[in-house]
Amino acid sequence: MPSFFLLFSSRLFNRTCFPICSERRTKPSPKEIQCGTNYLFPPTPFIHGTSPRLPAARYLVEHGVDRRGFNSYGSRRGNDEVMARGTFANIRLINKLLKGEVGPKTIHIPTGEKLSVYDVAMRYKNEGHDTIILAGAEYGSGSSRDWAAKGPMLLGVKALIAKSFERIHRSNLVGMGIIPLCFKPGEDADVLGLTGQERYTINLPSSVAEVRPGQDVTVLTDNNKSFVCTLRFDTEVELAYFDHGGILQYVIRNLISSKQ
Repeated sequence: MPSFFLLFSSRLFNRTCFPICSERRTKPSPKEIQCGTNYLFPPTPFIHGTSPRLPAARYLVEHGVDRRGFNSYGSRRGNDEVMARGTFANIRLINKLLKGEVGPKTIHIPTGEKLSVYDVAMRYKNEGHDTIILAGAEYGSGSSRDWAAKGPMLLGVKALIAKSFERIHRSNLVGMGIIPLCFKPGEDADVLGLTGQERYTINLPSSVAEVRPGQDVTVLTDNNKSFVCTLRFDTEVELAYFDHGGILQYVIRNLISSKQ
């Protein structure tokens, strides 16, 4: 049961987060909810039927693109404005925050307004909040598209707590500066009684030098729940990526240092 939470900053040490949404596959396995990259980022046209309400379609219309020219997300993968709006825009998503309603929408907390995931993410971002995601098993299974990690980063996602991760997608999240955390065996959002309505605080050391791959991390909620997760930075190199805010920043700063 993935849910989102936001508080925008370059680090997420002892920060508090707001929920954006819960989503899942329409056909989850019997005992655990999964989310593949096709559901994170749909390889589909921007617009289904003639609705101009989806954020990517709305953006194109505002910039003078005729609906017949929308094409697919893949054809516009070089446009970050379009791709950010396409993240979590799959029309088959089932949002638990909307009581199982199908579609790429969520509610803004605390106002309760129902909007697209992108619009709510931007509202939280403008309010100064980051997001986290609560997820199920094998999160990110699928073709592991790079935009399935880039998109959440652009929406302000700073951490992701899952039962388990697809290997390549976990690595992609780390490269985008997103913190991967795993529930302890036998635990998940349902077992812990997490609804997505809580505010979360992830307790990491104040210095990256004090963080160790695979260490335990305590997560607190504003309704006095507490649980322990495993930090899925698996190597010291991944910690270095996180310290720089992502792999791109890491590489650029190393190049600059080598020329000084």
